[in-house]
Amino acid sequence: MNLFERAKNILVSPNAEWEVIKGEQTTTADLFTKYAMILAAIPAIATFIGQSLVGISLGPFGSFKIPIGNGILYAILQYVFTLAGVYLSAFVVDALAPSFGATKDMVASLKVVIYSWTAAWVAGIFGIIPTLGILGLLGLYSLYLLYLGLKIVKDTPQDKLVGYVVVTIIVLIIIYFIIGAIVAAIAMPSLGSLESLQNFNFGK
Repeated sequence: MNLFERAKNILVSPNAEWEVIKGEQTTTADLFTKYAMILAAIPAIATFIGQSLVGISLGPFGSFKIPIGNGILYAILQYVFTLAGVYLSAFVVDALAPSFGATKDMVASLKVVIYSWTAAWVAGIFGIIPTLGILGLLGLYSLYLLYLGLKIVKDTPQDKLVGYVVVTIIVLIIIYFIIGAIVAAIAMPSLGSLESLQNFNFGK
């Protein structure tokens, strides 16, 4: 599996690529070390560069940069918890499979979750320039990839597919909301006090 080709194909011709993915023999280790661990680093690194090196614009009030130490810690935690979230999400997807007439297979579930996140991870590159962060919404294409992955790789019956997708998305939102809150609480000082604000670098 070539990472660049896989990422390009899943984004450009997802139907055909999911069929290829379905028939591939792979392992959990390969899915993480040869794909997820590489692409998941994109938003983590980009966010660090954007928030700590480039700075976040506050319009007429100037801009501020998150301290390097906080930025590095945030990036590391974001990366580690994202990968943990991927595995947890796949576990949930697999546990739900029988309820929606889909195939129960943990490796297949990992394939669906990991490869469907390709769009979100690639779109994370826009984090380098915080003012372009809105373009990260292009990562919502991952939801369509998830739909196709559950349909093709997990062999979900058409009449139960939408329900499976909706429940999966709700679970993913909950998981990543919790992860985001934990990472922010650990890596970022509260912005609620003057003392905390003094830890940040403000400038025009």
